[in-house]
Order: sequence, then structure tokens, then C-alpha cells
Amino acid sequence: MKLLHIDSSILGAYSTSRLLTAETVAAWKAAHPDTTVEYLDLAVDAPAHFGADALAIKTGPQAEPTEAQQRENALSEKLVSQFLAADVVVISAPLYNFSIPTQLKAWIDRLGQVGRTFKYTETGPVGLAGGKTVIVASSCGGVYSTSDWGQGAEHQESYLKVVFGFFGITDVRAEGVAMGDEPKATALASARSDILVATAEAANQKDVAQVA
Repeated sequence: MKLLHIDSSILGAYSTSRLLTAETVAAWKAAHPDTTVEYLDLAVDAPAHFGADALAIKTGPQAEPTEAQQRENALSEKLVSQFLAADVVVISAPLYNFSIPTQLKAWIDRLGQVGRTFKYTETGPVGLAGGKTVIVASSCGGVYSTSDWGQGAEHQESYLKVVFGFFGITDVRAEGVAMGDEPKATALASARSDILVATAEAANQKDVAQVA
């Protein structure tokens, strides 16, 4: 079994989401000792933001891809192949400015490839990346889930659920981590409980629905 461990927080050792992904991976390996782990730190090695070269736009009917287009295509191919090869993907996703880190968005943009992770049909898009488990360890300094304003303001969990929707995603969330020691301790305790449930449920899951 292959597990892809992805961190995106820029806070290093002070990151709550990094702490949670490390504990999630440890719990998964404890339950599945034969798991091999590949690690990607997007804060250290972030892909370039998605641009025209990444789309491999040709300048004419017979034009060959430019050197920049070839380089960008090679990076996209490396990242999507790494993602598709994983049975389990564990992602750290802190809330920055009501959304996910730009580094994580740049990585996700490389995965959205027609014919690799989805295809178009007469009835709409159909996901091609099923059969894997995606576990997201999301963290935020305040609490957004308990008010209408908060639920409308956050574009972290809601965005990731759309992107990885129908993947059988399990969300491990730690809210209120910047509201003092007691709320942070409570949030971490809840998240750690969720980690145990998430790894157990994901281990028993056999079918993952399509990605929209």
C-alpha cells in the first residue's frame, strides 16, 4: 500500500495541520505496517502556479511545445502520476485568508487533467481517480462551523470537498487553535479522536465514488 503525505503549512514546527498529518500517517502505519510513505512538503517545494505554459498552448497548427511548455508538462505529469499511484493521500490544509494555502492550490491545479483524473461525458464530468482514500487535516485559528457567517466565509473545507468530492474524503478538522491554550487543547483532542475514526473507516472502505 502506498501513502502520499502532503504538508502545505508555512509554519513549520508551529503548524497544527502538520502535527495532525504526522499523527494521521503514524496511526495509518500502525494499522497497516506494510504501508510505504512518500512525502511532499509544498511549503518547501511548491509547484509553479498554473499558467499558459502548463496548458501547453500551441502557437500554431504544427507548432511543437516550447521548452517551457515541456518543462511545465513534465512537472504536471510527475505530480499527477504520484497522486494516482497512491492508495491513501493525507493532506494538511490550514486556513489562510478564508481559503487554502496558495502552494496547495498550485498542486491541486496540476491534478485536474482531462483523461487522467476526470473525463467529460454526455451527462457531465466523470472522475477517473477513484479507488483511493483522501484524508484532509484542516486547521483554522477561529471557529467557522458554528455560524452562518463563518460557514459562508470559509473556502477551505468547502473547496476541498468539491475538488476531492466523491473520493470518500474523511475530514479531520481542528478549529479555534489560535483562541488560547484551552480551546486549542480541546480542538486537538477532538481532531485526534477523529484521526482514529478516520483511519479505521478508511481502512474498511472499498469503493470510492467519482470525482466531479
